[in-house]
Formats: sequence, C-alpha cells, structure tokens
Amino acid sequence: MADQEEPNPSREPNLHDIKVERRPPDSRLSELGVRSWPKWGCSPGKFPLKFEAQQTCYLLKGKVRAYAKGVSSSDEYVEFGAGDLVVIPKGLSCTWDVSSPVDKHYKFD
Repeated sequence: MADQEEPNPSREPNLHDIKVERRPPDSRLSELGVRSWPKWGCSPGKFPLKFEAQQTCYLLKGKVRAYAKGVSSSDEYVEFGAGDLVVIPKGLSCTWDVSSPVDKHYKFD
C-alpha cells in the first residue's frame, strides 16, 4: 500500500487555502443565509490582516488581491471581487490590496 501524506494541522495556512466560489447561484446564497450576515466595507488601500477565525464572505462590490504576509508585489496572489463567495482559513496572515472599494457580507466560523 502506498504511503499517504498525513494532514498537518500545525501547518500555517497559506494563500492556496483561500477558497473562491465565483458567482454562486442565489439558491446557494439563500441556503447560507448570506443576506442576514453583518456588512463591512473599506476604501482602496493595502491592509495587513490576520484571520483569528475562519471567515466566509460574499463581496457585493469591490476587487481584492490577497498577497502572502510581507509580500505585496509578487506574482503570487489570490484575486476575488464582486459576486464571489470567499472562505479564508483561520490563522491566515495576508495583505489585502483593495483596488476598488469593498462592500461585503461576512461571518466568522
């Protein structure tokens, strides 16, 4: 039997752990109760963030590039924007480079 890689719960989350669901159907948003979640917004800029809990958010407007902690001009980033449902893992440190003002619904798990 081939060895299987064991999951490493102590591994730091990284950008590849961000899940982006592009333009989910309204039925999915209703199922999650997205419209009842709190809202948050921000202006364009760069924001270093550390997620102490998993966050699920649905962007109503805006555009974001998330870069790994300490990096803000590399080719490695995750991009999401208006109409995307995004799950950000607990423990992730990254910088949000917001190019268009963000308005989103969010919840912490």
